[in-house]
Amino acid sequence: MSALLLAVDGGNAKTDLALLDTSGRVLALVRGPGSSPHEHGVEGALDRIEALVIEAGAEGPVDHAELLLAGVDFPSEVSTFRARAQERGWATSVEVANDTFAVLRAGTDRGWGIAVVCGAGINCLGLGPDGREARFPALGDITGDWGGGQDVGAAAVTAAARSEDGRGPKTSLERLAPAHFGLETPLQLAEAVHLGSVPRRRFVELAPLVFAEAPNDAVAEGIVLRLADEIVSLVRVALDRIGPLQARNARLLDAIETELADFAVPHTLVVVDAPPVVGAALRALDALGAEPSAHARLRSDELLAEVVAGG
Repeated sequence: MSALLLAVDGGNAKTDLALLDTSGRVLALVRGPGSSPHEHGVEGALDRIEALVIEAGAEGPVDHAELLLAGVDFPSEVSTFRARAQERGWATSVEVANDTFAVLRAGTDRGWGIAVVCGAGINCLGLGPDGREARFPALGDITGDWGGGQDVGAAAVTAAARSEDGRGPKTSLERLAPAHFGLETPLQLAEAVHLGSVPRRRFVELAPLVFAEAPNDAVAEGIVLRLADEIVSLVRVALDRIGPLQARNARLLDAIETELADFAVPHTLVVVDAPPVVGAALRALDALGAEPSAHARLRSDELLAEVVAGG
């Protein structure tokens, strides 16, 4: 009988869980709310994942579970979450790592490279051919981070306010940012945030708007170029550490390529279309020594294709 595997990509906003066998056949794919331990605590995150385990129809412990989660940044967090997950009895063996590992594994079968994740926050992972790692704490501004969707959205709100009162250049974001929340002016938006009717966590919703405006609005383009600078900084440091990359936006990718050219390091910039849960599933197959054909079958699975199409 083929072994069964659980693969989890747990982000801040959503969690994808796949139940598959070692042939690469996906038996179930379910989605639920975010399961970052930073947001929900260890037990709260595990409760959210367990609801998906049940929904997927996993009966009894499977052979292996690969849990790749945002908010698992330090070795102590990894060991604690792994031990608590093991106690839940979902799988005979459990592996836990940061969700950057899912993106890197989904982006290459080579086993090494540099992955940059721009979700609600930003993070980077570098793995060298010799096994060296470059990791970042990714705890937000307290660890020097800027560039997730939350930061890009907050920058749009700031730019809109400064456009309205004259402290900054005029930008279409002055109209579009408050309009996204059903408001007319940046001042109305500021009041709504101040009084709590618009939570700050919703700023992440403005990131796509910034990307859409960047080709025609200098302020929006400046935010996108700042993001490109941050991504290149992460790549530069990762390259320094390991020795001898995502968001599909032409302006952003062009800026990254231009700056990476200064390093004179051969590279291929890849936008990973596969959902990160594919990376988690591939790592699960790796853990049980599945055949290469299983990896190919997984990547072509129709259920996963629906996730790509549906976002």
